[in-house]
Amino acid sequence: MRYPAKTIAALSAAFLLTIALAFKKSGPPAPKPVVIAYVGGFRGLIANPDSIAVEKLTHINYAFVDVKNGQAWLTNEKTDTVNFRRLNALKTRNPELKILISIGGWAWSENFSDAVLTPEGRALFAHTSVDIIRKYKLDGVDIDWEYPGVPGEEGNIYRPEDKQNYTLMFQAIRASLDSLEKETAGKYLLTTAVGGGKYFIEHTEMDKAQQYLDFVNIMSYDYKTNGTGIAGHHTNLYGSTKDSTEASADRSVQYFLRAGVPANKIVMGCAFYGRGWQLPNGDKRGLNQQAVKGARSGGYTRLKDSLMVQGYKRHWDKRAKAPYLWHPGQNIFITYDDERSVREKCRYVKKHHLAGVMFWEYSSDPKGYLLSSIHQTFTK
Repeated sequence: MRYPAKTIAALSAAFLLTIALAFKKSGPPAPKPVVIAYVGGFRGLIANPDSIAVEKLTHINYAFVDVKNGQAWLTNEKTDTVNFRRLNALKTRNPELKILISIGGWAWSENFSDAVLTPEGRALFAHTSVDIIRKYKLDGVDIDWEYPGVPGEEGNIYRPEDKQNYTLMFQAIRASLDSLEKETAGKYLLTTAVGGGKYFIEHTEMDKAQQYLDFVNIMSYDYKTNGTGIAGHHTNLYGSTKDSTEASADRSVQYFLRAGVPANKIVMGCAFYGRGWQLPNGDKRGLNQQAVKGARSGGYTRLKDSLMVQGYKRHWDKRAKAPYLWHPGQNIFITYDDERSVREKCRYVKKHHLAGVMFWEYSSDPKGYLLSSIHQTFTK
């Protein structure tokens, strides 16, 4: 029997489609989203480390290691070493858990510029960073250089060369980690926490730096900070107004994508704490209004268990996909992430094929309300 040419072409196409679908089904599954918790050791011993829900985490970034005399420095070595031992012990409950040291942070970033100014300096900084990993059997290095090339906090050292040296720093650390991999046959990670504003893109070479990085953790929070400015969302997924320059997590992601960071390396930040303002009146329940001063807020467990039953009313901004609290008697506005907003962020991560989410900071929600929502959304 002879078939017409059109019939043969159709059968061939159907056969090829069947093969393609079979190959797709048999191919490697998409990687599961990462869930990275920043755990604070800067206060001393971590309270109740055994209560950390490591089954719901993929990584713990231990915050912070200092930069001193051009070296990665354990300022609180006595308690840091105990914390390392206790965190490593959590791997009995989650053998896939990775523990990284996070170097820098808002208070300890002022010495990065000096430390990585020369090739010799970068080699020393890289060596001392990786030496901590080697000594305490950890899994990688996270760099939290908060403000390369910009003033930052008082006393911060910065210079135009930070832009190139930021990249060269990662190159040096990656080389040291590669040497450690040959030595131990292990796999070690290099990640970074980055500011969510356009300024960060303008003062770095993210297209070059990302080549050495496993993850780029966008600090998509603190868009608004307590004070006498405008009381607005501090960790919103989208803008709450028609202002095309308004900060948001989505806008931050777009900045880094356009700067050359692949989507599968981008990690979106969630805030496990709130920011608060005192307003002069009740106009628009404080949202995007001029504040008088800052007001106390706290971690999410406190917001949910205490403030929400003490006169504060929760509201939802549909445009921003972000919640806020308003106390009509005291004219206090509080911005934060809640279960609904972190679910929105997780859905965004899945839709846009990002690497996952991270959050600051574990102790701000000890009851695990937000982490449970993240875990449930990612495991559906």
